[in-house]
Amino acid sequence: MSYAALKKHAASLPGATEDIKWGCDWVASVGGKMFLVGGPEPGPWDGCSFKVDEHRFLELTDVPGFIPAPYLARVKWVKLQDPKALPLADLKALVERSHALVLGGLSKKLQREILHGID
Repeated sequence: MSYAALKKHAASLPGATEDIKWGCDWVASVGGKMFLVGGPEPGPWDGCSFKVDEHRFLELTDVPGFIPAPYLARVKWVKLQDPKALPLADLKALVERSHALVLGGLSKKLQREILHGID
């Protein structure tokens, strides 16, 4: 799995922004809310974390290479520790779903602005 490809994919999603938080973690956000965290940046990534549907949380944390995300497991985030745990296409789909889950938690007005450029 290529973290660079996953990072590029996340940055291409509607309304996605990128920044560095906590001094070394690369973060993709939508509407100011995180949907993907990876790090350290710069340097070789030691994993990435993202939000998942509640019904997928237990499933994914049973997959070798995934664990509940530190500090965020209570809100159904998982951490990928082994880049070989899933194919890149599957990880891209999970990041897209994370983006959609976070976007869905934003106000309807902000969702419209992000998706359609409507005020």
